[in-house]
Amino acid sequence: MAAITAKMVSELREKTGAGMMDCKKALVAADGDMELAIDNLRKSGVAKAEKKSGRATEQGKVWTRIGDGEAAIVEMLCETDFAAKTPKFAGLVEAMLDGALKIAADGDIAAALNEQEKDIITSHIATIGENMSLRRAVKWQGAGSKFASYHHMDGRVSVLVEVEGEDDPEFLNDLCLHIAAFSPRYISSADVPAEVVQKEKEIAAAADPKLANKPAEMLDKILAGKINRFYSENCLENQAWVKDDKTSLKKLKPALKVKRFVRWAIGEEL
Repeated sequence: MAAITAKMVSELREKTGAGMMDCKKALVAADGDMELAIDNLRKSGVAKAEKKSGRATEQGKVWTRIGDGEAAIVEMLCETDFAAKTPKFAGLVEAMLDGALKIAADGDIAAALNEQEKDIITSHIATIGENMSLRRAVKWQGAGSKFASYHHMDGRVSVLVEVEGEDDPEFLNDLCLHIAAFSPRYISSADVPAEVVQKEKEIAAAADPKLANKPAEMLDKILAGKINRFYSENCLENQAWVKDDKTSLKKLKPALKVKRFVRWAIGEEL
């Protein structure tokens, strides 16, 4: 029987993140074979992870990574706010972002990333002791584009945006801050589907009984005004600017083209 030293236990703990007693037991069972002990701990961790897989995950972190001509955003969930704030969970999020940028795709990569990094997720479930899951992941590729991001409340809310025609870091930070604060649904009025516009008109007309007997031409003008108000509340280009409510993004930066953006908050309804 090989002698199990404190140094060996410490080394195994460093490599796996498992508890001291678990490491010692694994080394004893493996007769001091470090690699076998690691494998046994991973197998044990898988068993523990499977038991935790049904537990609710309502905390976590949304984070971003911007590379050369590409960017990614992931939402990683866990069970408690305490775990979400640990360095190990932050390390898992960073590992998922590393993996995201390795995927040759543009758009939703959640399924591919889950499959690619399932062993890393399982290992962290065993180490941290909570159920964890990747909820959403997007990767963008944009040669010639500029990417910017913003994280609020240590990743409770995060924004990723892709633009053309603007590269001032301070303004792009303000743009992300605006999106985080005002949650636009669309980039511009041209992006609002016709059926949404029609539904808003129907709602506006039904909400005000005084409109029932208005002549058609007058009614159209009134409803057009209400739709413009809808645009100013829901379209990024039309919203009152976060740092000056007397202007808007469209007025401030007419040459700026926002190609796409996401604003994700932990646990929000999809």
